[in-house]
Formats: sequence, C-alpha cells, structure tokens
Amino acid sequence: MLSLSLGPIALPLAPVLLWLAVWGSSWLASRLARQGADKAREEQAGRTVFHAALMGLAAARLAYLALHADAYLASPWAAFDLRDGGWNAPTGLLAGVAWLAWRGLKTPWLRRPLMASGTAGVAVWWLATMASGLAGNHSLPSVQLVQIEDARVLSLTEAARGRPVVVNLWASWCGPCRVEMPVLAAAQQRESTVGFLFVNQGESAAAVQSYLHREGLPLREVLLDSGSLLGQAIGSRGLPITLFYDAQGQQVDAHFGILNAAALESRLIQLRPAP
Repeated sequence: MLSLSLGPIALPLAPVLLWLAVWGSSWLASRLARQGADKAREEQAGRTVFHAALMGLAAARLAYLALHADAYLASPWAAFDLRDGGWNAPTGLLAGVAWLAWRGLKTPWLRRPLMASGTAGVAVWWLATMASGLAGNHSLPSVQLVQIEDARVLSLTEAARGRPVVVNLWASWCGPCRVEMPVLAAAQQRESTVGFLFVNQGESAAAVQSYLHREGLPLREVLLDSGSLLGQAIGSRGLPITLFYDAQGQQVDAHFGILNAAALESRLIQLRPAP
C-alpha cells in the first residue's frame, strides 16, 4: 500500500505514517516531562522531538543526494523537489537519535522522556511501515492486461519478459501523470537494458491512443488495465505510481507521485545489469 485515499484525495502513505509517529512521540515526551503546572517543561520536551525529526529528515535527504550525486548534478534544482521520495532512512534515524541523545546529555531531566518517547516513536513507525507493506519484498502482481497495439491479453510477468522493468500506473486525466510522462518516455527511448511498462488505469484504447497522439509521446509497451486491477493488487488507488522490479520480478523500489529525471535515474541505477 503506497497511498491513503481520503475521498477524491490520495496522500503518500510513508510521510503520513512518519508524521503520525513523530506527533505521537512528541505528545508522549510532553506527558512524561509534565511536572505539576510547569508547562514549559512539557513544551520543551515536545519541541525537542520535533527538532530531532527535522534533523533526521535533513540528514536523510543530504545522504540520499550524496549517494546519487551524479544524477542530481545533472539537474541541481531537483535536489529541492522533496516529492521525489529521495531519503536515506538509516542516516535519518541515526541523526535523529543523536540529536535526542545530545539534548538528553545537556538537560538531565529530559533523558527519560526523550528515551521513552523516541523508542516508542521508532517502534510505531517501524511496525506501521511493516504492516502497510511499504517495506515488504513484493513480486510482480498476477494481473491480466491488454496490449494496446494488438489487443493481446497477457500477464504482467509475461510483459516483463525476464527483464528489470519500470511499471508506471497512469491515466490521461491525472495531472501529475501528465507532468512526469515526458521524463518516463525519454528514459524508455534511452534505456536498452531496462523495460518500461505503461499500465493505463481504467481508460479505453481509443482514449489512450488519442492522448498519446495529441501529446506526441512515442511510448512503447502501453498496456490497458480497464478494471484498475493492478492498482487494487498493490493496494493503492492514487496515481501516478511507479514500481521498480529486478530481472527476477522482485520489487526493489516504489514511488507514489511525480518522479523527476534525477529521482528516476537514481532508481534505474539499481536495475541496470552490472557491466
């Protein structure tokens, strides 16, 4: 499950879970720091947890950018596009814990509230991530799709043909899908060892062909999923969704929302066969 649907709005699940874990940890720290009518202690404990989260996020982003410097140097402004999902979680976790430990050393009465709330927050975040399937090892879903060129019915596994593949779930009415489509189309033209499967959700062949012709997008391997079965199989109704599978059909990454060129390149590095 990559997204959370709230009526017509779909939110990326990972940041929602993180925000809830941080909020809960901050609330717990403020309760544990309560002493009589001293509100200042409560507020300081809660703020410290939020500051630790901000430090962790900054460190996680910087570490990701450093690890994929080549991709982001080609388009430096993409470093500020936080929608691309580029975060290094272990680095962020270590930075957040280090901040809490430092604050606890400086302020002894904060040690117990910060230790307890920090441990609880990390545990809740980890358990929620595991329960939602965000951290799971998923295989290519068993869904039947239709090739737009010849109306042939085939499974997603058959369409992958034993290659590492990028699977993009999209629709012509989806604004973010239209924004990222030229980036994905250019990558498909450029890549020789990674396949790109464009799985349209819920539209007719005529509507898809009309959109591709109007936008001048030379896409290959466009597949129709009239019942949006692939979205249901991965547990997310929002669009766009981009899934990354290795040659064995195992998911190595997933992203909900717009992908910029740098973020796409950083993920393609994981899929390309070693020279």
